[in-house]
Amino acid sequence: RPRSHTVTTTSSSFTANLSASSSTLAYDREFLRTVPGLLMVTEIVLGLLVWTLIAGTEYFLYPAFGWVMFVAVFYWVLTVFFLIIYMTMTYTRIPQVPWTMVGLCFNGSAFVLYLVAAIVDASSVTKDLDNHNYNSWAASSFFAFVVTSCYAGNTYFSFISWRSRTLQ
Repeated sequence: RPRSHTVTTTSSSFTANLSASSSTLAYDREFLRTVPGLLMVTEIVLGLLVWTLIAGTEYFLYPAFGWVMFVAVFYWVLTVFFLIIYMTMTYTRIPQVPWTMVGLCFNGSAFVLYLVAAIVDASSVTKDLDNHNYNSWAASSFFAFVVTSCYAGNTYFSFISWRSRTLQ
């Protein structure tokens, strides 16, 4: 006797939600026109300059420059990550994360550690170490202080944003 085969298909709401959410990924062009956005782009460009100026030398012979490299690369990667989060407005999709507090902690820690790294960088630059690398190290020291001031500015704006959220 012939058997009857019944095939039942179901549609998952997960796949429908996934396709709907990925197609509505926002892009905030206006963020780059704000002061925090401009500071973030400046941090990325000049932070890249700091660690490339040091990476092109024999920095590994001097532990102080290793510390500067660590801070510069670490915060460069994190700043690129946060720029992507802000540009794609991912922070609106994850409301469980206190983004104003995260931004304040990130920018505050970047300011403090970059300030220490810039001071270490500046105090380690001397012609006695290596005349060949002197110009690169001196330039990296200058740009490290500029990046530090950018992180200070973003810390200020993050504090203002955090303060306005906590007062509401």
